[in-house]
Amino acid sequence: MAHDSHGPSIGPSVAEVLASHAGGTGSPTKTATRVADAIAARGDDGTWLSTVSRNELLAAAAEIENRPGARTLPLYGVPFGVKDSIDVEGFPTTLSCPDFSYVASATAPAVQKLLDAGALYVGKTNLDQFATGLNGTRTPYTVPRSVYGGEMISGGSSSGSALAVALGQVPFAVATDTAGSGRVPAALNGVVGYKPSRGLISTVGLVPACKSLDCISVMAGSIEDVDRVMDVMIGRDDADAWSRDRGPRHEGGVIRVGLPPVDELEFFGDEAMRAAHLGFRDHVTRHATIVEISLAPFLAAGALLYQGPWVAERLVEFGDFLVAQPDSIHPVVRDILRSGEKYTAVDAFAALQRLQELKAEVGRLWADVDVLVVPTIGTTFTVDEVLARPIECNTVLGHYTHFGNLLDLLGVAVPLGTTTDGRPCSAMLLGPALSDDTVLALAAQVLDEPRAEDRGAPEPSRSPTPSKEQI
Repeated sequence: MAHDSHGPSIGPSVAEVLASHAGGTGSPTKTATRVADAIAARGDDGTWLSTVSRNELLAAAAEIENRPGARTLPLYGVPFGVKDSIDVEGFPTTLSCPDFSYVASATAPAVQKLLDAGALYVGKTNLDQFATGLNGTRTPYTVPRSVYGGEMISGGSSSGSALAVALGQVPFAVATDTAGSGRVPAALNGVVGYKPSRGLISTVGLVPACKSLDCISVMAGSIEDVDRVMDVMIGRDDADAWSRDRGPRHEGGVIRVGLPPVDELEFFGDEAMRAAHLGFRDHVTRHATIVEISLAPFLAAGALLYQGPWVAERLVEFGDFLVAQPDSIHPVVRDILRSGEKYTAVDAFAALQRLQELKAEVGRLWADVDVLVVPTIGTTFTVDEVLARPIECNTVLGHYTHFGNLLDLLGVAVPLGTTTDGRPCSAMLLGPALSDDTVLALAAQVLDEPRAEDRGAPEPSRSPTPSKEQI
């Protein structure tokens, strides 16, 4: 189904949905009806792989309304989508591979927290198969397109999660991010993509891509919505070996911004994107404390991800399926998985040692800088361009994102508007692990969003074991 697309059409925010439900102008049932209508009107555009039926969605909304104390719930009746690599009990988890599909017997703790907070589950969103890709084309289902039109890719792997928010169907969606999957599609659809510090959100119930790197992330229309959702989702889970407690809140004051030398930035010949980003940098330079910081160690770490043994980690989860049913796997994904078979234990240890050296080098840089600002993506591609050069284009898309989890950073993709030729421009704000609140504070400043500086850090919570100064 064809649609005119000119950019995101962000719907009601979490706060606006809650206000309408509390004030009586709306209700979870009315919101559910609006969401079902919006999804039906689009048809199969590649955003959703499965949705709760209209009758079941309305029944779920009515159940929320009838809960004792429902109106006090922090996400009372707020609709959301879940990337189809994360389990929701009773619903299929497909990873965009029909032959891999199974019906989940339990809900991922991170999603269960949202449900317990009154959020309304709508369905599962599309992704690059096995969460392997940053472009959104590696799916046997309908290939989604960016809301900016022009046959532009949606980005991946969390393609559907970004689109569900950018189309105004839900105010937030749950995604994942191993190599940029929660930031690249956010950039290509003009929404906020937040990849928290690894371990803040439980990854139990997530089918891993690279278990040592995977993060559950959030797409939203604003930093305020990210804050509201993350306050629900964050919490230690002893069933997750990588779980850890939240870092300190930002207490106000100057945020030192690191900017790479301009000659270290790569836009792959895209002059319009270069001009847009440099214009943003000029603005930042006039309004913030700037420290020049080299990208060299960051990019060196990023090169290890797909040019090193971490690609073999995907075989821990998918190796048996690759052997048993290779023809069920998307050809590009299959080739990537097979490329992991060539690495040895020696390769793995050599890469780990090199990564540790780079971590130490980057770690010293944070003594002088609080947040590093780079482009989220250096250029954009059409679907046909990616299909013609799937590996090369994907590598370009991950230029500024591949190193994030390897170096234990957090990242926020922040929409900045468009280039002179109407394509989306996004900046990525990066910080060291557990500095999430400082990075989000800067993101709010960039977006001119008020954000309370006295947000008190909550007591560490545990998930159950299985069952503004303006820039």
